[in-house]
Amino acid sequence: MDGDPAGENQHQPPAARAGRRGRQCGARHGARNRLHGRPVHLPGADRIREGDARDVAEHHARRRAPDRAPGERLAFLAWLECRGVDGVGGRLARLTQAAGRRLVAGVPILWLLLLFLIPFIIVFRISFSEVRLAIPPYTPLISWRHGAPSLELYGSAYSFLFTDPLYISSYLYSLKVAAVSTLCCLCIGYPMAYAIARSGAASRPVLLMLVVLPFWTSFLLRVYAWIGLLKNTGVINNALMYLGVIHHPVALLQTDFAVYIGIVYSYLPFMILPLYANLEKHDMALLEAAADLGARPLRAFLRITLPQSFAGILAGSLLVFIPAVGEYIIPTLLGRTDQLMIGRVLSDEFFENRDWPVASAVAILILLLLVMPIMLFQRLERRQLEAVK
Repeated sequence: MDGDPAGENQHQPPAARAGRRGRQCGARHGARNRLHGRPVHLPGADRIREGDARDVAEHHARRRAPDRAPGERLAFLAWLECRGVDGVGGRLARLTQAAGRRLVAGVPILWLLLLFLIPFIIVFRISFSEVRLAIPPYTPLISWRHGAPSLELYGSAYSFLFTDPLYISSYLYSLKVAAVSTLCCLCIGYPMAYAIARSGAASRPVLLMLVVLPFWTSFLLRVYAWIGLLKNTGVINNALMYLGVIHHPVALLQTDFAVYIGIVYSYLPFMILPLYANLEKHDMALLEAAADLGARPLRAFLRITLPQSFAGILAGSLLVFIPAVGEYIIPTLLGRTDQLMIGRVLSDEFFENRDWPVASAVAILILLLLVMPIMLFQRLERRQLEAVK
């Protein structure tokens, strides 16, 4: 029959049929080998949309992949990926990754929004109101008068803070206590962090555990323990009298010295850990090179180690200074009753005087005082990064 390939093959000799079959296999084999060099040609691909073309190409790739070795199959799939032929699965994976990134970034933003920004707005709003004998004990900022809303802002709380000597002395005393405590933590914590960073790999975990070990007990119990040590009949006075250093008990409790001891003891790990993390990364080859050039250990420390540890010093100082400014428990239990820190003043205004506007203004000013060193730290860190680049 005319035009029937099967009929033609039947009338052809066996050798001719074998040759034709070999040419067909060779053509398929050549097309298969040329697949690595250029994209797959699909009939009517110009009329197919781009997304459908990718799906068709992926289908052909999966159909031809089992005929190849594992290495060739991976190379072929990589070739398709480089040309954007990833199909529906690739697009779904990209969308899933993008959604995951948004979720990871959105959780901390939501946390800051709920626990920082919204409470800050509430406190900031209360600071511009007036105190009143009601619940809540402050006037609303927006009130209805003559059928229209009116905004009423009062700055009496801030003017009272800047004119009353009690609040001014409390702010200055809090800054002094926080600065002295931070300096003491730095003088004690830097040698300890340096010793831990230069110790052996086997002893470092033990030393770090000893630094963190006090946090395993209650903060209030640790402060109460210092009362038993510092009182007139405490361990320190009894030991000094037993050694003959003093003949009468020395007043250590309810003094500034007791406040400094309590703050330094409580916040010393916050200074040691950032310093250790910084000192551990230092390159010891620099110190060896300085020693080879004739520099003494002290000079090498001042010229190499100390400048490189400036970021750790600043981070540890912020971690100690910021909570020490608003410390409440330690000055109340160990400090004097005639000298108040700003944390105690804030508590008295909220719970005893019931003056929420003044207490909110005190909290806003504390926040501004704490934000300033953080901004300074970020500015210095940005300068260091620019200098490195």
